[in-house]
Amino acid sequence: MTKEISTLSYEAAREELQQVVSQLEQQNVSLEASMALWERGEALAAHCEGWLSGARKKLDETIATKDSK
Repeated sequence: MTKEISTLSYEAAREELQQVVSQLEQQNVSLEASMALWERGEALAAHCEGWLSGARKKLDETIATKDSK
């Protein structure tokens, strides 16, 4: 069963995204399956980007706080 993307850690989402890309590169899946994999991959990539953006924001806030002291 496929896990809900919103519940995945960054590492788990990135690992699944790598698996999706690998499956798509093999080119031995139907068009319908390829489309489903592509959509899952897009959602996983967006989830990873959300994690990275959050981490970047926290880092920027920490640097700004440190610089203001």
